Amino acid sequence: MLRRPVMLIACLAALAAGPAAAQGKKMIVAAPGIPPIFAAVQLYVAEREGFFKKYGAEVEVRPFDTGTAAARAVLSGDIDLSLSPTNLIINQISNAGANLVAIYGFPAPDWVLGSIDPAKTDCKDVAGQPVGVDAVGAARSIALRIMLVACPGAKIEDVQQVALSSNTAPAMLAGRLSFGVLHLDDVAVLQAQGKKVYTLLAMKRTNPTSHYLLAVAREDKLKGNRDAYVRVLAALIEAARFMQDPKNADRVADDAAPTGHAKDISRLALKEFLDIGFWAANDDGMDAKKLDAMIAVSVKTGGIMAGKEPVKLERLVDASVWRDANAMVKK
Repeated sequence: MLRRPVMLIACLAALAAGPAAAQGKKMIVAAPGIPPIFAAVQLYVAEREGFFKKYGAEVEVRPFDTGTAAARAVLSGDIDLSLSPTNLIINQISNAGANLVAIYGFPAPDWVLGSIDPAKTDCKDVAGQPVGVDAVGAARSIALRIMLVACPGAKIEDVQQVALSSNTAPAMLAGRLSFGVLHLDDVAVLQAQGKKVYTLLAMKRTNPTSHYLLAVAREDKLKGNRDAYVRVLAALIEAARFMQDPKNADRVADDAAPTGHAKDISRLALKEFLDIGFWAANDDGMDAKKLDAMIAVSVKTGGIMAGKEPVKLERLVDASVWRDANAMVKK
């Protein structure tokens, strides 16, 4: 006699749970960098403010040494989503037909080639010098290659790339090297410690149509578990909008703790990143003109090998996931 009321209660509880009732297996999303770079703050806001849970997504945010390593893990099926360099993904699909597709983008690179040596403030000064990057062929390395195209006195082959994951600024603070490919938060860390940063090259000036990161999934996994990806992206959309509200700056700075920055540095960095439109909040961050320009850059710099067909935009991105996620957030 008790079975029917118990079943009724269980059904009512499932209905009340809303989106959470639809969640499937845990999704693993890569945060690039150890410690994670500031781009990953959006992931931690979604996690710590409960947005993943709100949209019924069970998510583990897992730091990876680089976005390049994370893209390899997506390809192998070890994780579900990575934030990886735009040019890397363009090159992987163009050169090897990588089974990847982008569902969200980070459209505004903040890269600068910086020096802390007041005697070396010209881009030509990096010739023959060690320069801090994440890993050869990873995001900072790719940014260095692209920026150096605008410097007549130096080429990527002229510099010694030093692999440091996300620890370029600490290495510069420790006096291990004078040059590094830096994010805005790296610059803030150095300046907070009394190190003046001289900007030799800035991506926003050398390549104003550049694009930074793509959130990529394996095509077959996206097709087989599309609803879960939509829910993850809905949480990231709400996180991006939460971060834009100045009233939330303190909470976002707290959520940014995994980056290893002090709260005052995170608050400062947050404002600077928001000022350049770093996190896409009102669109999918995959502007067609920018991505087409990045494909052209990959051809020009040799990222796409001779004889290989550059990836077409309609193969590179799936804009429908963001559209469905945005509709979920509005509802």
